[in-house]
Order: sequence, then structure tokens, then C-alpha cells
Amino acid sequence: MSVVGKTAGTTPSGAREYLTFRLDQEEYGIDILKVQEIRGYEAPTRIANAPDFIKGVVNLRGTIVPIVDMRLKFNCSHVEYNSFTVVIILNLRHRVVGIVVDSVSDVMELAPDSIRAAPDIDSVIDNGCILGLGSVGERMLILLDIEKLMSSVDMGLVSMGD
Repeated sequence: MSVVGKTAGTTPSGAREYLTFRLDQEEYGIDILKVQEIRGYEAPTRIANAPDFIKGVVNLRGTIVPIVDMRLKFNCSHVEYNSFTVVIILNLRHRVVGIVVDSVSDVMELAPDSIRAAPDIDSVIDNGCILGLGSVGERMLILLDIEKLMSSVDMGLVSMGD
């Protein structure tokens, strides 16, 4: 499922669109403009000495793409590869990276007033990588700054530069 050509980003009301996905019991959102495409999971080629959460690389139309399993990165208790497991291909500052998630939910539009600051708690996610908590009805989304998260030193990915 490709999202290229999708009208995304900021709407006239100042709302932003987020692609939502699940990891274990939590639901996350990332800026739709960072998403290049969504693909079914296929086992990547393993890279020696890479951290466990970097599953390896895949060749995507001539581009070598590192694949990060977000479930392992975020210490999810249960990591299972099934028909719902997908790879979200991200285009971050001229670098293409894939992230493995349990499933993709949908694209949600969030107005600025439906986003709250994240509480300052100790978690596996650096607080600087959390944009806030979005709420839509009963749903609570953890909004990630996926670019900052993917370029953090502990990811083991080469600096993305500008």
C-alpha cells in the first residue's frame, strides 16, 4: 500500500495527519509526510554485529534499506511475525529506513488542541522523541518524532546528516 501522492501534512485548520500503528498494546502515530510506503514483512538479510533490533537490510528497488524492529527496540514483551506484521518504509532526510510494527491502523487527523505534552517519565523511548499524546475519542496515541528517534546515537544507524 503506497501513500505517495496522498494529500498530507497540515490542513487549513492547522491539524496534522499521522499514520497510526500498533506495537504490543500501545498505539503510536508518526507524521504521514515521513512515510514512503507500507509493505508486508519479509525477512531481511542479517548484518553481523548489528544490534538485535536492527533485523538487517532489504533491497528496495536498488536502495539498501536498514530494517529496525520497533517491537524489539521498545522492549515489547511479545514479538510475533504474522500476517499483520508490516514494514513502514520511511523517508527521513534523504535516508530510507524501514520499521517493523505489529500492524498499521489508519491515518488520523489531529488538531493541535487534541495533542497534550507527554508526561516526563522514564521509558525506553527518549522523551525528546515523543511529540506528545494525541487523543481521538477513547483512543490515545503516542506521537513519535520518528526522524529524531531514527537518528539517535543508540540506534546504531549512521548519522543522517542534512
